[in-house]
Amino acid sequence: MWVFPGMEIKRIEKFDRHVIEQLLFAIPFFKAVRAFDYSQFDALLQYSRLIVFRPGEVVLRRGDGDQSLYFLLKGRLAVYADEGLKGQVVNYITPGEVFGDLARLTHRPRSATVVADEECREALVFSADVSAFDNLETTHPLSQQTKLLYYRNTVHNLRWKLEVYRSQYPQDELAERHRAIKLYMGPKDTLEELKSLHGQARDLADLLLAWNSRFGAIYPELLGGEPQLEDYVHTK
Repeated sequence: MWVFPGMEIKRIEKFDRHVIEQLLFAIPFFKAVRAFDYSQFDALLQYSRLIVFRPGEVVLRRGDGDQSLYFLLKGRLAVYADEGLKGQVVNYITPGEVFGDLARLTHRPRSATVVADEECREALVFSADVSAFDNLETTHPLSQQTKLLYYRNTVHNLRWKLEVYRSQYPQDELAERHRAIKLYMGPKDTLEELKSLHGQARDLADLLLAWNSRFGAIYPELLGGEPQLEDYVHTK
């Protein structure tokens, strides 16, 4: 993760554990892991940090190679398509939302610049090094079930965002491409399922980047709120 002037990085162990759990309760993935296996929740925190950004400070810059995953806990972030913050804001990130996932899944540079909104006093961001999720066959420090929860969540959210694009632009040539990325129909809670979800996530992320490049990021009012944990965690 790059360090920008003015940003304030706070180590997780400096906070009361109850405070951390309350902050992360709004993020479905962390809520699910904590309910399933508290030791895995604790393992995730070992690879994480909290960052405070002041209004106007850059959180991510277009073209950066940082591969961390981010969750907004407080405040609001503005997304710009260019590095120089020119032009209109193409999207806003609100508390509970994940960002930085497309670059991580596709191993490409950041595709947009994210800035702490000028109208908020500060933005509190949770940063996680999730490189361990790419090693599918190991079960330490992160278990297979934790990785399954992560990739089920990711695939569900990506398909949902692609469906919003498709509904807005049904005649576009990209409209049916995500349906060609097949759902996994085999045995659940297996390495086979994990590998399938990993492949789906990568292919869906590539397709979403193509949509974003063509039309710009989807506005929140079109999305109608992020899908909740219950929408995917029990899907069989």
